[in-house]
Amino acid sequence: MASPLTRSTLRALARHSTRVSSALKQTQNASYSALARAVANKSAQRPIAKGTRGVKTLDFAGTKEVVYERSDWPLAKLQDYFKNDVLALIGYGSQGHGQGLNARDNGLNVIVGVRKDGESWRQALEDGWVPGETLFPIEEAINKGTIIMNLLSDAAQSATWPTIAPLITKGKTLYFSHGFSVVYKEDTKVIPPSDVDVILVAPKGSGRTVRTLFKEGRGINSSVAVFQDVTGKAKERAIAIGVAIGSGYMYDTTFEKEVYSDLYGERGVLMGAIQGLFLAQYQVLRKNGHTPSEAFNETVEEATQSLYPLIGQYGMDYMYNACSTTARRGALDWAPIFEKANVPIFEQLYESVKNGTETRKSLEFNGRSTYRQDLAKELAEIDSQEIWRAGKVVRSLRPDYKPE
Repeated sequence: MASPLTRSTLRALARHSTRVSSALKQTQNASYSALARAVANKSAQRPIAKGTRGVKTLDFAGTKEVVYERSDWPLAKLQDYFKNDVLALIGYGSQGHGQGLNARDNGLNVIVGVRKDGESWRQALEDGWVPGETLFPIEEAINKGTIIMNLLSDAAQSATWPTIAPLITKGKTLYFSHGFSVVYKEDTKVIPPSDVDVILVAPKGSGRTVRTLFKEGRGINSSVAVFQDVTGKAKERAIAIGVAIGSGYMYDTTFEKEVYSDLYGERGVLMGAIQGLFLAQYQVLRKNGHTPSEAFNETVEEATQSLYPLIGQYGMDYMYNACSTTARRGALDWAPIFEKANVPIFEQLYESVKNGTETRKSLEFNGRSTYRQDLAKELAEIDSQEIWRAGKVVRSLRPDYKPE
């Protein structure tokens, strides 16, 4: 979340105009150009890939894929492309916050639509969005917008669609960051009008990460897709919006593949599987007499603070080479055993995603009137597990520790 000084500055800017001033645009042009030059310099050091400007065809382990890079959309070009558009961002949760602030900082005309005086309204006020100028009730924002960015939660998209759908009129563009509502239309009842472009940009990370990487001058990777192309320019617009909201590079997908991989990954190694594996290993260590600190260090701390960063930066083979010969031998021997044991579970998980079972579970739970209380209870149960209680103490020992 922005500091008080930043919020004050943003409020002052927003009150002067719903459009960013020309002076601010010049500053942003210089800043963005510096980033673009840095990207270009790095690109010059890499082998030249087939393509034009920032669009490249790269070889991913033997499969050729097209990648769209930010360098193809310098800020001046981006601002000119959207000079006649109003990006109406509906919903101000994690993605709404990150994408909205990034697009605004890039000099685009962005407005936010949320329930008046609700929690999201309050958060938008803190970030400098001004009622009646850049902050409106949902229906009013949609009427004012040319590009409708539906970033409500999946359950909320379903619940509000009967109200929103009639406002998505011909000439507007309907934008999503998740294929959920459109792909599972039998359950969500979200069926886009047939006379508008329907596009998707899905950042591969939380909205907070989208914002953080943008402020660092980097940019998150995202996938882009077109569900419906009425104007013949839907793909181009999706890529441009992807750059506007903070993407460093983008790759092609479909609405179906995006939602299948997203739900599958979240329930798998990104969150669900990792919690289960951490807990299982920790419990066995504890049953065999290891202390909580030792069990946590060998299960979580070494993984997240030492080994996983190596995988992220250099790859699995590098991480294997960086560990002891004994660890390496054991890991190589046991990896196929874990793979064999887990493939059936992942196949079951993928089928559950594809056939809509996971969607129906999510809609039922997230649509409850007691949703927040029920969620808080489940999260509290995780927080109270010994592994994570021990983890709080271990984290406090880190040199860079900051009180939670």
